[in-house]
Amino acid sequence: MTLTVVDMHTGGEPLRIVTGGYPDIPKGTILEKRAYVRDHLDHLRKILMFEPRGHYDMYGALLVEPDLPDADLAVLFMHNEGYSTMCGHAIVALGRYAVDEGLVTKREPVTTVNIEAPCGLIVAAVEVRDGKAGSVSFESVPAFLFAGRQTIELPGYGTVGFDIAYGGAFYALADCHQFGLEFGRDRVRDFVDAATALTNRLKAELPLSHPDHADLAFLYGTILTDGRDAFSGDATKNICVFAEAEVDRSPTGSGVTARLAAMHAKGEIGIGQTRTFESIAGSRFSGAVARTAKAGPHEAIIARVGGRAYYSGRTEFIVEADDELGRGFLLR
Repeated sequence: MTLTVVDMHTGGEPLRIVTGGYPDIPKGTILEKRAYVRDHLDHLRKILMFEPRGHYDMYGALLVEPDLPDADLAVLFMHNEGYSTMCGHAIVALGRYAVDEGLVTKREPVTTVNIEAPCGLIVAAVEVRDGKAGSVSFESVPAFLFAGRQTIELPGYGTVGFDIAYGGAFYALADCHQFGLEFGRDRVRDFVDAATALTNRLKAELPLSHPDHADLAFLYGTILTDGRDAFSGDATKNICVFAEAEVDRSPTGSGVTARLAAMHAKGEIGIGQTRTFESIAGSRFSGAVARTAKAGPHEAIIARVGGRAYYSGRTEFIVEADDELGRGFLLR
């Protein structure tokens, strides 16, 4: 077995793009393709995401045939738990990758790349100067505040206030200070434990729904913030803990989108105001509310999120027939 990949990172968050080795995926909608890969090809995800080739926090992208007529390419996202519906850091990387690999016609100063994700069509704008792709911004699917100003009793932490917002995936949003945490002082492990506790409790007690498809209605993770949601020229920090307690090194593109939706719904940011979002690793995304929209019964926004991706390697992976550990394992 041979699998080939291109590795990139956006704001420190890895993206392993599969370039060869997967069998053909049957035709169908993007959600049907996602279900097929999950049910029939999950051993390949484990080979690429898990040790000894990956790690607990690895992230990947599998390009598949688009179903939407306006899409230039389509993508399935993968991680330590399975397959997500949206990933902003991956969109930033894939926008640059699509231009560099000739998947779209290169145009200066901006090349548009339409990317079909499980949550819908994402429009990426790739800056191109002297033939070289640079920064990427994208407009995602309609994002909305699903449940605002909620509280729950969380063992070990007491009463915790939170919002739940959708930015291509559903996230719980909570001020880290409620957990006794502070950015720059406390361990990442402590943030992970707090976020995971909230995610697990809400998964058990708070049902979600999405107006487009039931497959989109699941809580992807929790984003702990510095509480500085009101618009300001200063950066606001957050950490996203998603899937099976996986930590995003970037500010999280879909998470920034969800935060913007919640902030706009609560009157904390206006249309056209650009905010800077900083990750646990110190990397930054820009985020703005481009315009308002609707998502079924929900008042929604279209967010514009921007960042920069870089290449880190090109690799050919093999699996020897008698190598059981080579099929993927995790120690954490």
